[in-house]
Amino acid sequence: MTDNRLGRIWGLVAEQAAARGGRVSAGDVCAAAVAGVQVTGAWLSAARGAEAGHLMRATDELSERLAELQLTLGEGPSLDASASGGPALASDLADGESGRRWPVFAPAARQAGAAAVFAFPLVVGVIRAGVLCLYRDRPGRLSSVQLGDALGFADTATLLLLDAQARAGEDQGPGAGPGGQPADLGAHRAEVDQATGMLTEQLGVSITDAFVRLRAYAYVNDLRLTDVARDIVARRLRLQPDPGPFQDGDA
Repeated sequence: MTDNRLGRIWGLVAEQAAARGGRVSAGDVCAAAVAGVQVTGAWLSAARGAEAGHLMRATDELSERLAELQLTLGEGPSLDASASGGPALASDLADGESGRRWPVFAPAARQAGAAAVFAFPLVVGVIRAGVLCLYRDRPGRLSSVQLGDALGFADTATLLLLDAQARAGEDQGPGAGPGGQPADLGAHRAEVDQATGMLTEQLGVSITDAFVRLRAYAYVNDLRLTDVARDIVARRLRLQPDPGPFQDGDA
């Protein structure tokens, strides 16, 4: 990364931090990347290894929706980037390649209002800290300059996120969690985790299987994952165990 590019990226990130009156964070990188790369919106997820991770920052409602869609459906650019350790770029979600790679996510994302999604893993050596994702409401490739800037923002977010994790016990500034995460996003993730834990007891399954059931219920009923989790935690909704090999009345 050239000094000029690095200086410009850090300047944009610092402006975001100053606007919210807090320490520079990975969340500020997410917001700064929207103007820096000339996209419509962005989101940042923190993760360990190739797991789906949890949402740290979303610049708008559609960004949050796109992150949740991938978590619910189990497919999409951010999951591919996290698993492969390389960028996953979809300049037109309506083209055949996107349809083949993400047969459920691509049409759902288009219906939600996105036309292009670009995902960049947050990696340092063998360490994978999360994913920075950008979207556009119109199809179009990133130029070579924009791609270089996006990679620069991802590198900056990686360093700040790892630094935030190392300082996890310290005060992160007004109204923010680790990495500049808004408090409400942290609460949403906590509800999903709590609901998953409750399902392990209710259904007698592993954490992994419980999360699959949670995602499946949200998908089949066309509901947001966080809404289903909230209803389970509040005990307004109780999922039933899968039927065994024998039903009532079987011999």
